[in-house]
Amino acid sequence: MRTLIFPVMLSVLTFVCTTDRGISAETVPGERPNVIIILADDLGIGDTGCYGATVHQTPNVDSLAEHGIRFTQGYATSATCTPSRYALITGKYPIRHPNASILPGNAPMIIEPGSLTLPQLFKNAGYATFAVGKWHLGLADGKQDWNKEIRPGLVDVGFEHSFIMAATNDRTPTVYIEDQRCVGLDPNDPLMVNYQKNFDGEPTGKDNPELLTKMTANSGHADSVVNGIGRIGFQKGSRQAYWIDEDMAERFSDKALEYVRKSAEGGKPFFLYYGLHQPHCPRVPNSRFVDSSPLGPRGDVIVEMDWQIGELLKLLRELNIEENTMIIFTSDNGFVLNDGYNDRSPELNEKAGHAPGGILRGGKYSRYDGGMHVPFIVQWKGTVKPGVSDTMVCQVDFLASFAKMLQQDAPTNVDSSDILDAFLGRSPQGRTELLLEASRRLSFRTEQWFLVPPAQANQQAELFDLKADPSQQNNIAAVHPDVVEELTKRLDEAMR
Repeated sequence: MRTLIFPVMLSVLTFVCTTDRGISAETVPGERPNVIIILADDLGIGDTGCYGATVHQTPNVDSLAEHGIRFTQGYATSATCTPSRYALITGKYPIRHPNASILPGNAPMIIEPGSLTLPQLFKNAGYATFAVGKWHLGLADGKQDWNKEIRPGLVDVGFEHSFIMAATNDRTPTVYIEDQRCVGLDPNDPLMVNYQKNFDGEPTGKDNPELLTKMTANSGHADSVVNGIGRIGFQKGSRQAYWIDEDMAERFSDKALEYVRKSAEGGKPFFLYYGLHQPHCPRVPNSRFVDSSPLGPRGDVIVEMDWQIGELLKLLRELNIEENTMIIFTSDNGFVLNDGYNDRSPELNEKAGHAPGGILRGGKYSRYDGGMHVPFIVQWKGTVKPGVSDTMVCQVDFLASFAKMLQQDAPTNVDSSDILDAFLGRSPQGRTELLLEASRRLSFRTEQWFLVPPAQANQQAELFDLKADPSQQNNIAAVHPDVVEELTKRLDEAMR
């Protein structure tokens, strides 16, 4: 396998200061740019051109990096999707919430209505707020009648409008939800969802493999069949409302553009949370993106994802609001290749010599660095000077940082810290330590050290020096027991 040119090594990075572009401690707070957070799903740090990918083209992500700050030490809080999204929205480590783990599609909402969330913060500051794409933080109370109004919903945590999927593209219900109602349901054929047992007479991928016409899957993804693809969970009714995977990117893109255009015409600043579904499985691109990458469906949907970003950037330029819009591009967790469907991702990646996690160890589900270390770009043209930064930043800090920028009261009882100056490139001081998790098992990162505590009583801790060993190949816990002891103590303090 060829060697990638992968710009993560701390030793070759320089911090880019932006004070020469008019940013100062006196002028940043109170600024009211539009803010867009684009959150990819299972995208590895090596999956885009600006982070080292050469097997396919991602010109729009690369443009964000060219005109913004590309962080090489950017983090989600978790190696899986629901927990990291919980942290991004609430400013709290997911380990604080007992149900912040990968949720079924009919789970109750795990964010308390009325609490201070990121969208509520923007709404309080007079912003229009909307969400498009993947949600996966639960809805209603867990006993939802999907044919009625869905409450509590996104409107109860700060989003004025939304067009989402309830969970993931491999889980039921496979319908779109606009504001508080499912789209296109037939009142004479109600939608029903169950995660414990199937509905009488409904075929499944497990019992009817001939129905899996587009993609075969393992047993965990072989419940209800929708669009020739097996899903997790069972559903029945209103089949005309079920989504078509090939059209999903365009549906989400159209809604995002519609909301942005309306807000711009209305004259209010806006906050858009854009939860992309790529490259989460099942990876089913629109036909115009098929074979756009040698990596097969996973590479094709990354190219499709880049197209979505390009459509958004094109609209911002058309509306002449690009320089008044801050765009953050990141991912909910690290990459995964084989995640339930047989799309040949492992062998195609190996054949092409593509390393989706770059030089990092681990990926999605892993407690090693690759589970939470993700692409992270901030663009604000005309305000943030372009460059590369090795400052450690994390999605959990959006809440406190934007509170400062919007001159809102600082949030309390959260883990979010104000690192606005780091996000804007004004300061090299970002996070000094992070509590990380994968499936409720913890890791702990400082600027130099990465601790993987024992998961069981008979295991030993692992310790890595990221400055000397960013690929985490050498466990030096036995050489530095004092560091293990100190980091364990700091982890316990962070938990408390």
